[in-house]
Amino acid sequence: MKNTAPAANRPVLIVLGAGERDDHAFTLQQIASAHAVLLMDSDPPAWTWPYTVAAWAIDLQDHTAVAAAVTQTARERGVAGVMTYTEHHIPLAARLAEDLGLPNASASAMNVCRDKALTHRLLDEHHVPSARSYRADNEKMAVERASRLGYPVVVKPRGMSSSAGVLRADSDNAVRRAFETASEATTAELDAYAIPGTLVEEYLPGPEISVECLVLTGRDVRIVAITRKRLGPEPRFLPSGHGVAADDELLANLQVRDVATHAVRAVGIALGPVQVKMRLTPRGPAVIGVNGRLGGDHLALLVHLASGVSMPRAAAELAVGRTPDLTPTRHQCAAVQFLYLDAPGQITRQQIRAYPNAWLERFVWTAPVGASVDAPAISTTDRVAHCVVTAPRAETCDLRLLLMEDLVTVETAPAAAAGAR
Repeated sequence: MKNTAPAANRPVLIVLGAGERDDHAFTLQQIASAHAVLLMDSDPPAWTWPYTVAAWAIDLQDHTAVAAAVTQTARERGVAGVMTYTEHHIPLAARLAEDLGLPNASASAMNVCRDKALTHRLLDEHHVPSARSYRADNEKMAVERASRLGYPVVVKPRGMSSSAGVLRADSDNAVRRAFETASEATTAELDAYAIPGTLVEEYLPGPEISVECLVLTGRDVRIVAITRKRLGPEPRFLPSGHGVAADDELLANLQVRDVATHAVRAVGIALGPVQVKMRLTPRGPAVIGVNGRLGGDHLALLVHLASGVSMPRAAAELAVGRTPDLTPTRHQCAAVQFLYLDAPGQITRQQIRAYPNAWLERFVWTAPVGASVDAPAISTTDRVAHCVVTAPRAETCDLRLLLMEDLVTVETAPAAAAGAR
């Protein structure tokens, strides 16, 4: 174990996995603002040191070794809780907390969230509106399932989060190609909890949202925020941005609240952060996924900027058996925009012209000069930059994001003209 600060007498909150600095530094900082954090990761990065009292370099896929390390820590200095904000380590964190008798969401519920087939089965059994789906073990079966559902359909890996390997398909041939993409994405997943298999899912029309929830003791589901999703062009479903408004009208929508609450209970989550992803269809809200973790893509930052509520800190409070303070202290809107190239190539120059900084929370280049980027984007790794803005109203946030796009120039080679967004 590598100590990055003097040892403290109080028990530590163990956090599994650092994640990426651009997306997770705010989350870790918020957790550390009230807790002594011991970070476990294969190679704890330097950016995490200001937020931890200790770090332990360990292979998180070696669950036996991690369990031994956690037991040793509990014996030597005490463990107040175990948590994670990264997708791959959610079941492990839950199981470790269970083994120590600490507050937790059950490992079985976390496994359900990671397995989309189980998620949809339980939602169906509990009569929660959701996308119909079927497992498909090969291309022929995928085409049969798609024909049964009716085109268009969505083909996705059974056990991966976000938009990785997810494609819309409008024909038999498109299903075959999408099945291959989903299978390749699953094969590339390096995870001791990797779940093989592919799903063919009903395509639901309508805007996509996510309902950011915290489950308190006694299965008390609190809806903290609504995230409005902006998606790139289909057949891929890559996020192009997100927005959070403290006064979003959907916070008072009884259908949205009921579907989110029943979805959380259907999958068996009794404690901790939950993200319920929905489509607002003409028939009403329908669930397309349930994540047993804090939302990624800077959503914790957006919620904090819009309402003042810190979901990472609240999740940490729950992990150590405390009741979090969810009282809003701000009343505004916040949004993030991800910038992509119009044409593929290797980045040769990046520039952002002078900008007003009163409402710009951050601007970050995420692809350095020299990086090769696909366009249209294939995955979130093709993002060139992102920016976060605030405003009194959602419409003003959108205008400010458009202004930021106009200030950014990215040049690529070997294209003759610059690709700029």
